[in-house]
Amino acid sequence: MEYLNLFVKSVFIDNMIFAYFLGMCSFLAVSKNVKTATGLGIAVTFVILITLPVNYLLDKYVLSAGALSWIGPDFAGIDLSFLSFIIFIAVIAAITQIVEMVVEKFSPSLYSSLGIFLPLIAVNCAVMGASLFMQERAYASVGEATVYALGSGLGWFLAIVAMAAIREKLAYSNVPKPLKGLGITFIMTGLMGMAFMAFMGIQL
Repeated sequence: MEYLNLFVKSVFIDNMIFAYFLGMCSFLAVSKNVKTATGLGIAVTFVILITLPVNYLLDKYVLSAGALSWIGPDFAGIDLSFLSFIIFIAVIAAITQIVEMVVEKFSPSLYSSLGIFLPLIAVNCAVMGASLFMQERAYASVGEATVYALGSGLGWFLAIVAMAAIREKLAYSNVPKPLKGLGITFIMTGLMGMAFMAFMGIQL
């Protein structure tokens, strides 16, 4: 039940896009059609799902104060937390590179349509934000961190696919000329953010 609560909260209440507005660059640029948005959403979800548990283990057993005590009592006083940012970024960049190579090999059309935004997953602040939130909230186990990673990734995936579907419909709508493009997209993002605030009343 605790895992379910954490999962639902990370998808709907603490949604990376609509609660924290993280990863907005690729969200706005790639959400023009559902197919491309789905591909990027899956890629971002996969990267978060892999990197966050890895970063959790690194934080717990290597980086945090006293984390190296498992090696021996002489290492108990070592605090490597100042390396958290650079280590997290290195892990994210490595996993993103693997994802980029896999997509390029097995789906060249998707790789071409995603363009520069696929390698930019490495600097997607939703991915880094998930790891930093994990560190700040001090989850009790790698299981909790993994559930949070899955929920955060699916929340971002849900947001970008929903926006892409809306933008495809808006292409056939009579949108005022000054609001076409990013203007109406910003308005829709704000409205969807307010709609997602309704999930704050969920009690599990």
